[in-house]
Amino acid sequence: MAGHSRWAKVKHFKGGIDAKRAKIFAKLSKEITIATKIGGGDPHMNPRLRMALLKSREANMPKENIDRAIKRGTGEGDAVNYEDLTYEVYAPHGVAMVVDLSTDNRNRTAAEIRSLMTKAGGSIATAGSVTRLFQRKGHIMVSREGANEDALMEVALEAGAEDFKAEPEGFEILTDPANFEAVHKAIEAKGIKCASASVTHLPTLTVPLTDPAESTAVSKLIEQLEDHDDVKEVYSNAEFPDV
Repeated sequence: MAGHSRWAKVKHFKGGIDAKRAKIFAKLSKEITIATKIGGGDPHMNPRLRMALLKSREANMPKENIDRAIKRGTGEGDAVNYEDLTYEVYAPHGVAMVVDLSTDNRNRTAAEIRSLMTKAGGSIATAGSVTRLFQRKGHIMVSREGANEDALMEVALEAGAEDFKAEPEGFEILTDPANFEAVHKAIEAKGIKCASASVTHLPTLTVPLTDPAESTAVSKLIEQLEDHDDVKEVYSNAEFPDV
């Protein structure tokens, strides 16, 4: 996906917070609970919880919601058992997608995702057929207002980053997933605020969508998937035109 699309995704998340506040908070609460249950309630020792709390701060999620979600994860609140799932799907017009989910009912979620894909003209792919089109990378974005380019590059590369890209809207840093935490913490230690930071799926080959109808169809499917209660992230190799 082109760089502008990744910046657009950050803006989309921030812009959608007011419109879908309750749903976003519910998803973040679920992720905090799962992260806590797996790795404990100390974010300094739990990278997944750190990332969930980072997103929660970006969304201005109330502290009481965060505390309640952590307590559920440590067994102090109502117990709910979630499992992580990844679906590999083919969307219309040759677009491939990786969909990360967390669910308390695998069969229900599978039926609902399959129904969404069928209605959109897509399909569930066989395991490995889509993920081979993506690479797993640590991905950090910092706005131009947030840091000096040379200073940020030095910190990132010294901490183990693989690549540093200067984009019109800011800076993108890529890492091996194993080095993501070290690079992210080194940047934070300098007082630099990240626009986003996560281990993600980046496409190795993109599919340009130059026809407006194709672009609209794929965008609609992504929105429908992201709106599903169990979906955490949707990664695609669609390259949308600049608006």
